[in-house]
Amino acid sequence: MNVSDLEKLWNIVCRNLQHELGGPVASSWISPLSVDKFHAGVLYIKAPSMFLRDWVVNNYLSLILELCKKENKEIKTVELFVSSPRMIVKSEFGKIQEFVPKNEEPDRLGVPLDSKFTFENFVVGKPNEFAYAAALRIAESDKSAFNPLFLYGAVGLGKTHLMHAIAWSVKARFPRKSITYMSAEKFMYLFIRSVRYKDTMAFKEKFRAVDVLMIDDIQFMCGKDSTQEEFFHTFNALVDNNRQVVVSADKSPSDLDGMEERLKSRLGWGLVADIHPTNYELRLSILQSKASTCPVKIPGKVIEFIAHKITTNIRELEGALNRIVASAVFIGREITVETAEEVLADLLRFNDRKVTIEDIQKKVAAHYSIKLNDMSSARKVRHVALPRQVAMYLAKKLTTLSLPEIGKNFGKDHTTVLHACKKITQMMEKDGNLLEDIKLLTKALS
Repeated sequence: MNVSDLEKLWNIVCRNLQHELGGPVASSWISPLSVDKFHAGVLYIKAPSMFLRDWVVNNYLSLILELCKKENKEIKTVELFVSSPRMIVKSEFGKIQEFVPKNEEPDRLGVPLDSKFTFENFVVGKPNEFAYAAALRIAESDKSAFNPLFLYGAVGLGKTHLMHAIAWSVKARFPRKSITYMSAEKFMYLFIRSVRYKDTMAFKEKFRAVDVLMIDDIQFMCGKDSTQEEFFHTFNALVDNNRQVVVSADKSPSDLDGMEERLKSRLGWGLVADIHPTNYELRLSILQSKASTCPVKIPGKVIEFIAHKITTNIRELEGALNRIVASAVFIGREITVETAEEVLADLLRFNDRKVTIEDIQKKVAAHYSIKLNDMSSARKVRHVALPRQVAMYLAKKLTTLSLPEIGKNFGKDHTTVLHACKKITQMMEKDGNLLEDIKLLTKALS
């Protein structure tokens, strides 16, 4: 099909979509789309933002494909892509150049990179500024600045975003470098498959040939001894040859239970960067950035309301914004704080019952009949020390606070909290009464 035929087809499809979806919905979600090209049975449609692209894919793609096929049977599938943000970077030879990330096919080992996860799209604030600076330093350095870079933090705080951003930036600055990004589960799958098909030498050669190896969610290797053994040797081979390794996890290397001590030690060799839970200022900045790409205007008061109320992680924050936008587009409701409260009622209930350290200390002290100030005292007698350790364990389990932050609330350092968590975990395996206490307290607090 030539350009004229493509545009004619797309105009017909858009009119049919308007009839199927209604004027307001089609105006908000379909009108911003434009046809790009047709190749090998695939019709490529361009979207102006990742937000709009994701919404259309999740809600209207099957209908769009059906209507396209009705007009031209050569169309086998429809793909939506985004005109990705441009990055101005300094190349390997010091030349300033413009680089446009594009959604790519998987490489021979890894998985595709997401074009929206760039440094330009990462909102920086106090909780993540250290991790961001470390990631940027890795991306800008021709030689390994820190090896490995270990990023850790709770779910949905931006670890994967930073890893993809490093990969995009390295691709732009040093196009000759080979980069492999994958999850720990994918690494494990490839390793097991190589063992099964007696192809471990090829597996080793492929991984040892990359310039930058990035493994996401390495905590999934915990307890997998053979996979850890192979990763340990891969890690050493890459570092010995000045190849960069970047790893992420939900805990620091020392807190990865089920990980071999020698591998924990290696993972802590370079730079360990913690991404802390978001604060209000960062949440507000993220929402303002996302709101600027939405098809409807979000009032400032509503953005402030969401930033105050949704405090768990960035994914949930963006999900809340998506809900409000969808409500406005589909139902035509005015976006106000009151309508936002209605749309987000279930999320708000969940966030309002967030457990605090004080809640935990009060509940545990009452359960074990000790004084509240014993929680932060220096007394080491068993009838005080055990409840205090239980409270620390529950604080780690039921809050998003880091070990140092938990320790501060008990007048202790992070190593004491770590010891308490490990001890209670071990004791629960043997002591049925303690296990019941923990279950009862968890239920009461949740």
